Order: sequence, then structure tokens, then C-alpha cells
Amino acid sequence: MTTDGAFGTSDGCEISYTVHPAPGKPKLALIHSLALDRSVWNGVVKELAGRAEILTYDCRGHGRSGRQAGPYTCELFARDLAELLDHLKWPAVIVAGCSMGGCVVQAFAARYPQRTLGACFIDTTAWYGAEAPKQWRERAATGRAKGLGALIDFQVTRWFSDGFRAAQPDTVNALTKIFLANAIDCYEATCEMLGTADLRPLLPCIKSPAAIVVGEEDYATTVDMAKDLNKALPQSTLTVLAGARHITPVERPVDIARQISALLGRGA
Repeated sequence: MTTDGAFGTSDGCEISYTVHPAPGKPKLALIHSLALDRSVWNGVVKELAGRAEILTYDCRGHGRSGRQAGPYTCELFARDLAELLDHLKWPAVIVAGCSMGGCVVQAFAARYPQRTLGACFIDTTAWYGAEAPKQWRERAATGRAKGLGALIDFQVTRWFSDGFRAAQPDTVNALTKIFLANAIDCYEATCEMLGTADLRPLLPCIKSPAAIVVGEEDYATTVDMAKDLNKALPQSTLTVLAGARHITPVERPVDIARQISALLGRGA
């Protein structure tokens, strides 16, 4: 039976979480993508049931967690996870993150190597590029000026392949509702965090087993970005999922679960 809970970080932000118990199994923490919530992991959690004790949670500024004002950093989000693990009395975990969550995993694995038994970087990058600050600020400005609804077409085509959107409209609609429920101040702060993040200097600090997964059609965090991450982490594997786009834990949960399961064995 799952356990839902909430705890307060050292700076007073409430973090809402769910634990899917599996006594005696490896501990796994899953971090979601920008402007979504822990529900993006539902399919993966189902596939991994009984093979790991799984923590899913809503990052600060997202879902049912507190909506403290920015600025945000990947290091702050990593500290939130470390404090949540303290609250749960989990000394060390395998940690996986999608998109924004993958950036947080990089910060966590570098800052807390003794707590990182393995790291899975999904649809993510260490650096979005020189034009990223401008591009992310423009996106946030559109959301503020016109409302988050003005970004929906941009988001759903970025998230999912054409075939998945046609075949799974209910899933797309559910995530659209989550996206629209975001507070614009938090969305803006998170866009700024991602646009200005350069995690490349942290990569040599990551020593745990690692897996990198990317959708073949992902144009948000491209296959080339995943290859760069793979080169910087010689202990990592790289898997490209044919026909998938940017939120592969939703589009391809079986494949993501398979990659995490392999990492569970390497990190045990």
C-alpha cells in the first residue's frame, strides 16, 4: 500500500511525496519534468512494482508541493531531495529524473555522491546552450503575458510523438491540465533555472553507475546532447528509444523501467 506524506524543507517549503513500499528492495527516487508532477512516473512505477521501494514527489513550485518564490537552482532542488531522504531515513538511493528532473539528478549525484548508488538521466542535458537563457525567458514571458494556455500546442508536440498524441488523447489531456495548474511565478523561476543552468563542471564529480536514455525524436534535449552526457560520464550507458520524443516515462514506460531495472542491478 502506498504512503502519501508531506514534509517541510529547511527553508520552509512543503514537499508532497508518495512512497511505494517494497521492503528489502533497493530504494529508488524519481524526479519529474518541468511544469508537470510525480504522476509522470505512474506507468514506470507500475512496471517496477515489487522490484524497488520507490519515492515519487512534486518538486518545489510544482504539483501539491509549496509554491515558494524563486530564485530556483538545480542545487536547491537537489537539497530538497536530500532533506526528503533524511525525513524518510533513506541513507542512499538510485535516483532517476526526466528533463528538469535529470538536471536535478546531475546536481544531486555530484553534491551527494555518498547517497547516490546509481543515476538515470532521461531526456535531459547538462547545458541547453548559449542561447538558452534568452529562449527560456521568452517562453516564460509568453506564459505570463498570454497565460500558460498559449504554450499548450508548443508543449504537447514537444512532449510526445505524433503517434502517441493520436493514440493517447486522455493521457495528453491529463498532463495538459497539470501544466495549466502551474503558478506563473514558479514556472518563470523554473524556466530561469533551466535556461541558466550549466551542470557540465559537476559531471566529473559523478562516480556512480549511470544510464542515459533519450527519445530518438527529442528536439528539446537532443540525441547529441545525450551523447555529450555519455562522453562526460564514462561509466554510463546510452539508450536511444526509436520513435519517442521528450517525456519518455509517459510515452515509453516499459522501456524506461527496463533501463532503471538494469541500473538497480548495477547500483545494488
